Amino acid sequence: MLRLLTATALAMGILAAPAFAQTAKETLTIDLPNDAATLDPHLQWNTDSYSVYRNIFDNLVTRGSDGKVVPQIATAWKYVDDKTIDFDIREGVTFHDGSKLTAEDVAFSVNRIIDPELKSPQFSQFSQIEKAQATGPNTVRITTKSPYPALLAQLVKLSIVPKAYVEKVGDAGLNAEPIGSGPYAFVSHQDGVRTELKANENYWGGKPPFQKVTFRAVPDVSTRIADLRTGQADLVRDVPPDQAVSLKNETGIKILSVPTERVGYLYINAESGPTKDVRVRKAIAYAIDKQGLVEALLEGYGKPVDVIGAPPVFGYTEDVKGYDYDPEKAKELIKEAGAEGAKIEFLTSPSYSRAMVEAIQQMLNDVGLDTEIVSSDQATFLRRRQGDPANAGSIAFGRWSCACQDADGIIYPLFRTGSTWAKYSNPDFDKAVDAARSTLDQDARQKDYVTAYKILREDVPGLGLYQDYAVYGASSHLEWQPTPNESMFVMDMSWQQ
Repeated sequence: MLRLLTATALAMGILAAPAFAQTAKETLTIDLPNDAATLDPHLQWNTDSYSVYRNIFDNLVTRGSDGKVVPQIATAWKYVDDKTIDFDIREGVTFHDGSKLTAEDVAFSVNRIIDPELKSPQFSQFSQIEKAQATGPNTVRITTKSPYPALLAQLVKLSIVPKAYVEKVGDAGLNAEPIGSGPYAFVSHQDGVRTELKANENYWGGKPPFQKVTFRAVPDVSTRIADLRTGQADLVRDVPPDQAVSLKNETGIKILSVPTERVGYLYINAESGPTKDVRVRKAIAYAIDKQGLVEALLEGYGKPVDVIGAPPVFGYTEDVKGYDYDPEKAKELIKEAGAEGAKIEFLTSPSYSRAMVEAIQQMLNDVGLDTEIVSSDQATFLRRRQGDPANAGSIAFGRWSCACQDADGIIYPLFRTGSTWAKYSNPDFDKAVDAARSTLDQDARQKDYVTAYKILREDVPGLGLYQDYAVYGASSHLEWQPTPNESMFVMDMSWQQ
């Protein structure tokens, strides 16, 4: 099999003229719900971290405005066989310290994220890669363990780090003072407060639209909205639907939204606590009124789903039906399991809608469970979710996206045995998702995912709630079109007076 993509689309895709429009505004200020949990792009891949470090680093490939995979650091690629792909690496790219980006840096970046010693939460999304090697000054070969159909989709978020710098300062040093080749260079980070970036005037992709970008951690949504109204913030992420409706009519403000690949879901611990009993997990599924949640809390910025996935994702299916809202059935199952009054620890963070979490809590309490909300900062929340089952809570609300638009980046990391996210193990599920990531036959992959989703329905280690919409509040002067993969790439923005 041979496939080839050339770089001719580059100037027509990610380097569209509006991204480089001149602006009189020097500093763009963005309010995020949380501080970046990390600035090392090979560690956490949560929305707030990615929003910041996506602008510091370039990725091997990216997505164009039409959603297709297009060049970034790689200018072209071709399959040598079903398990081998060669990449041509862009020449003339430099890191922020002035060193040249080479094929060795690309190979190092790939091999770093698949190194088990790094313990990357992203590991499962790249674990089918066997190795990467520089085969020339500007060529890299990636070999996979088996045919891996989601490879390019996963590589969309593979950031290139400087090999020499990481080897010099170590992992902690990269996180403390990240150096990339992206349009913005790191200036400073104040834990829990802000991250400051400055324009990379030597960026290979053109002139950045703002001289400085400030990302501020503002957990309180009312404060984010106040910042937008007073002009202290130019863009705010994660505007609640009810606020979005009221802000639409305000002068100087606009609401930007897009249906995404992200899915709102409920993680359910299948290995520890009361939810270890599948009857309790099924009771939780029957207890939640998904349609009611969407209608009451999302104001049209979401759609109910039956599985943990969304329509933009390959592998998503409507052939597997979810659980009907049936609180009486939920009560019967809880009684049958001897779980009446069972303590359910519900993990959450300010990243997620408190109203949504409290509504789910009430639904579970109404059927006989004793649900306690435990909120922490996002970094702590992530550590618990990725940690030992005994410390991972009974349930947790989440909004999952892999930016790859493939079920391999959703249900594989969430539920495959051995994943840091999984508190669940089923050999039949593992067999189905392993098969789906090991063939280039798209029809066969789709069948495997239907099988996997059927198993998840019966075991209920998680529950799909709704397709999420990304909702931002912005100054009316900011020109930007959000993307389904929620890439907050400042190069795509401009300012119109």
